Amino acid sequence: MVPGRPGPGERAGRRGRAKPPDSGAARTLGNAHWIGVRLADLLAEAGVRPPSRGGPADQLIARSVEGLALDPVATAASNNEALTTLVGAVDAAGLVDTLNDARDITVFAPVDDAFAAIPEEDLNAVLADEELLTGVLTYHVMGERIAPEQLADGTFETLQGGTVTTAGSGESFTVNDEAAVVCGNVQTANATVYLIDTVLMP
Repeated sequence: MVPGRPGPGERAGRRGRAKPPDSGAARTLGNAHWIGVRLADLLAEAGVRPPSRGGPADQLIARSVEGLALDPVATAASNNEALTTLVGAVDAAGLVDTLNDARDITVFAPVDDAFAAIPEEDLNAVLADEELLTGVLTYHVMGERIAPEQLADGTFETLQGGTVTTAGSGESFTVNDEAAVVCGNVQTANATVYLIDTVLMP
């Protein structure tokens, strides 16, 4: 994970419109389809021709998402092109093993556009200060798996020691009244991940 900033227009939009599956066994396959459709939308917004719904490319995306469940969270994130800056920051802070070895956590993962919105001087200062960087990153991690329905009106303790609040319903959720969940309920071997459009500050 090498810290970096995407250029203008390299990353896609902020808010997803796909709805997660309701419950039970359907959630596994439904969640893969939900995330797969969202990835297709992101590709389209970036100017890349999206795969046809239900076609071979769409099925490949679904299988790739299902494959995330085989990897621990830091490893899974390193394979996501929307999280390159976060991956670099986690590496710089020495948190790869910490996150991969943790059990049953939730990560609110800022996408690259979230880091790009931070003034470059400020971002570089955080990346250069390991203690500050560690505090910011662990503020995005909860010590439990959080299901989508818990986001409606939630307060959760972070590994940093502070708390975050969540609110919303249906297809729209926010964290700390500032970060929107753009893609969520992504399952990895040891974590539930929600991609967000803003970096949270303790």
